[in-house]
Amino acid sequence: MAGLHVRSVLVTGANRGLGLGFVQHFLKMPNPPQWIFAGCRDPKGQRRGLQHGDTGSDLPCVGPAEVSDPTSIKAAAAKVGEHLGGSGLNLLINNAGMAKPCSLDNETPENMIQVYTTNTVGPLLMGQAFLPLLKKAAQETPGSGLSCSKAAIVNMSSYAGSIEDMYVWEFGQVVSYRCSKAALNMLSKCQSLAYKEHGILCITFHPGWVQTDMTGTREPPLTVDDSVQGMLKMLSSISEKETGAFLDWEGKVLPW
Repeated sequence: MAGLHVRSVLVTGANRGLGLGFVQHFLKMPNPPQWIFAGCRDPKGQRRGLQHGDTGSDLPCVGPAEVSDPTSIKAAAAKVGEHLGGSGLNLLINNAGMAKPCSLDNETPENMIQVYTTNTVGPLLMGQAFLPLLKKAAQETPGSGLSCSKAAIVNMSSYAGSIEDMYVWEFGQVVSYRCSKAALNMLSKCQSLAYKEHGILCITFHPGWVQTDMTGTREPPLTVDDSVQGMLKMLSSISEKETGAFLDWEGKVLPW
């Protein structure tokens, strides 16, 4: 990750899975970020993986950061701003997400609203709340181009949100999840257009079919380490020409 140099990064959903993987990989960098902020719904819960033994470090946890709660998000942004002491936030990774496995015939309004609120509204609110800190980071970094080392929003989407290619439909219809990720892809494109003038890059990732708590009993082919390592490699090299793109963990452009 020689090309990725960030002073500060915030990862949501950081207590397990891909979020925890990102935190661990950032800490292992030769020159790790000065500030690594871990956002999670329940920092003191049993499923929290952000203990010293899991990360090798005690991190500032900006929780409880409930990504569907505007008040919680505003409080998290204020807390991060206090820690940064006047500096900006280079990298926001919107990783928190949820799924409600359900077929089309059995889908419910409650599932649709809950999943959409977490997977789509959450990243919208996070972008709005942390925009001042991202803008400040962009202003502090020399150069006119866009990069993840300067200021960026990374939204963790899924190939399951592709309308053109209905990824693993035979494995699970998960309608609410698919719809929420398709909407997240549109949100990311909107953010890329709106925030470009502020020097902020926006990118959407499909992390691959990864071995996490959300994948159920069937064994996916990709480990968290492999997925995160691939995405960090991409973050070190993408620039203004990729802003608004939908990529997989290896950098392949995916169909909308």
